[in-house]
Amino acid sequence: MTLSDDTTTIEMTAELVRELLRDQHPDLAGLPVRLGARGWDNQLWRLGDDLAVRLPWATRSADELLREEHTWLPVLAPELPLEVPVPQRLGEPSERFPRPWIVTTWVPGEPADRAPVTRATEGADALAGFLTALHRPASAAAPVGRFGRGGSLSGLSEDLIEALASAEDRGLIADPDAVRAVWEDAVAAPEWTGPPLWLHGDLHPANVLTEDGTIRGVIDFGDLCSGDPACDLAAAWVLLPDEAADRFHDSYRPPADAATLRRARGWAVRQALGGIFVGDAGVHGRPGGKPTWGPPARAALRRLVATAR
Repeated sequence: MTLSDDTTTIEMTAELVRELLRDQHPDLAGLPVRLGARGWDNQLWRLGDDLAVRLPWATRSADELLREEHTWLPVLAPELPLEVPVPQRLGEPSERFPRPWIVTTWVPGEPADRAPVTRATEGADALAGFLTALHRPASAAAPVGRFGRGGSLSGLSEDLIEALASAEDRGLIADPDAVRAVWEDAVAAPEWTGPPLWLHGDLHPANVLTEDGTIRGVIDFGDLCSGDPACDLAAAWVLLPDEAADRFHDSYRPPADAATLRRARGWAVRQALGGIFVGDAGVHGRPGGKPTWGPPARAALRRLVATAR
């Protein structure tokens, strides 16, 4: 691991995880350790059958995000109807590993970018129940969302239009004018005037786990923040199969008003464009690319454009 602002290089291995546990949480050090996944900010190492160790590796911002997750997720988790990775222990920076890390519960299931939701009714109800439980007024000390999450879409418009133009130039989207119309309608919608609500902040398919065609769990709460629920409500178009968004909206409580749904569609456009770029990079073997992100992102844009018409 090489940090952009640190010359220290650390090889991420199972033995490193064992050493850190022996040093700070020796009662867990005897459990089997194996690699679980590599995300944008953290690596996930399985610890026995029921636990996992999350270590920051790719970005400096991951340190603060892990601490916030350790602080807030145990407070929220008891009210959530889906399984989530509840932090159990905190590891402090040390000479061996100069960054914080956490031990969480392990959530079983397959990421939805690899095993999408296929049972529309069950998936819509599961997602709506989860967001109904999560979207309650946030603490005044709640984290502020990265990259504008939970805030106004207007401040993101310039970057979005540039990304859309790039996708059009590269032939990555079929109907850029229709996508642009969905975005412009979302930006024109009235702003959120309610209290800041707790948000997951990053409900893309790789952060949602499925089993038997429906949603089993939600992971990676590093972007937990507060703000406009439209940011999370975008998941109806990004995660669920065709014709399931209406069922989701009927099940979500309190029902979202028309302006919130318009903004949610804008957030869905933004998330889908990001997924298309990551997927394309994966297809062509570029760094950071994940080919499984492309298909759900393209499906989301297709749904958004079709419902707009």
